Amino acid sequence: MRILLIEDEVDLLTSLARALREEGYAVDAAADGEEGLYKSTEVAYDAIVLDVMLPLLDGWKVLERLRESRRTPVLMLTARDAAQDRVRGLDAGADDYLVKPFDLEELFARLRAIIRRAAGQTVNVIEVGGVAIDTAARRVKLDGHSVELTAREYCLLEFLAMHRGETVTRTALYEHLFDEDEDSLSNLLDVHVSNLRKKLGHGLIETRRGHGYCIG
Repeated sequence: MRILLIEDEVDLLTSLARALREEGYAVDAAADGEEGLYKSTEVAYDAIVLDVMLPLLDGWKVLERLRESRRTPVLMLTARDAAQDRVRGLDAGADDYLVKPFDLEELFARLRAIIRRAAGQTVNVIEVGGVAIDTAARRVKLDGHSVELTAREYCLLEFLAMHRGETVTRTALYEHLFDEDEDSLSNLLDVHVSNLRKKLGHGLIETRRGHGYCIG
């Protein structure tokens, strides 16, 4: 899953980006509202973490203009805990709202929830044959037994499972699993697919020649 962080506090931006990458997310960053709006409308992110108080263009304006063209899930961050601010954000089209300072685990949980809702996934566990994917705990079981995946392997599996029945193109997978600083021409995707097949069975992920991959 690919996340855009729009935050002007350098220390917070750096620590959040590092923490999200450790969770397996691909992360792009923007330090002001104008850059954030540009990136958010140019790339199909799985979620956006948007600060309210930003230079050049505040979070309210970014959200308003974003909603003219995209329904990307948005988690707003603010240092203000006033009820009217929360209401304003939700009414403007934010999917959730978190007040600074916050716990990282809560941020992760809220992100997972808005990503699930955007994908039409109403339950935490996705079952495909003998494979069970717990999107809340980010754990995978095969026939009831836990399977250890790397963070990137998990994200690839989760993305395909959330779009099960669809052929997901290689381009879409690179756009959602790798950030702007990673080499999209590498063979990392093939390596991750191969590893998932070894761990979960070769029949789980189908290759659609010339198109992409699919979980039935």
